Amino acid sequence: MKVDKEFKIIDKSGIHARPATTLVQIASKYHSKVDLEFNGKAVNLKSIMGVLSLAIPKDAVIKITAQGSDSSEVMTTLEDSMKETGLAQ
Repeated sequence: MKVDKEFKIIDKSGIHARPATTLVQIASKYHSKVDLEFNGKAVNLKSIMGVLSLAIPKDAVIKITAQGSDSSEVMTTLEDSMKETGLAQ
């Protein structure tokens, strides 16, 4: 099963080291392949270097795609985390 969703980054610092680490840790707990796409470039959300290499600023629109047996669970957990921490909406 494949699930994808777009989010707008609202944290004034964008996706910097701390939130990137949190997202990578969440994605890494699941079996699904999870990708983060920004500006036409996609990276594995389980790779901290990949996520940071995108240099995602405030007001950016990102797309997260999860594909696998637990794709809906990983998407829900990522979405809840980003909203609770004020990273994205």
